[in-house]
Amino acid sequence: MTAEPLLSIYNFLPISDAIATAGQPTEAQFEAVQQSGYEVVINLAMPTARNALPNEQARVESLGMTYIPIPVVWENPTQADLEQFFEAMAVHQGKKVFVHCAANMRVSVFMYLYRRLRLGLDEAKARPDLERIWQPNPTWQQFIEQATSPTDS
Repeated sequence: MTAEPLLSIYNFLPISDAIATAGQPTEAQFEAVQQSGYEVVINLAMPTARNALPNEQARVESLGMTYIPIPVVWENPTQADLEQFFEAMAVHQGKKVFVHCAANMRVSVFMYLYRRLRLGLDEAKARPDLERIWQPNPTWQQFIEQATSPTDS
């Protein structure tokens, strides 16, 4: 199946054959995610986001996909959030994973860091996908710098 039905999802961005990112899908768009072969949905949005689906976990699980909520506070992303995301990606390696948040901004940073720190992708290959979505604001740029810093300060 082509990614075409997924293109209507806000800020949809395929990263590889096995990983795609996006903003918040609608209930109907989750069907397209499932029909496109995704087995795992990771949600980095807060459940209080204005476009959050109140029944998202039930919807995703009713379609036979695994649902992993990792609510990341927009104004305060943490290393613990990032480690939880890395762990979810590691546990589901080899499966098709769809990662979303409200607008694909949290996700684009987490995916950039995953690709840099866990997959060993260099800056020149990882950064363009991040910048297709946005230029991180000072809070998120500082988070990137702390995560990629060689020392633990």
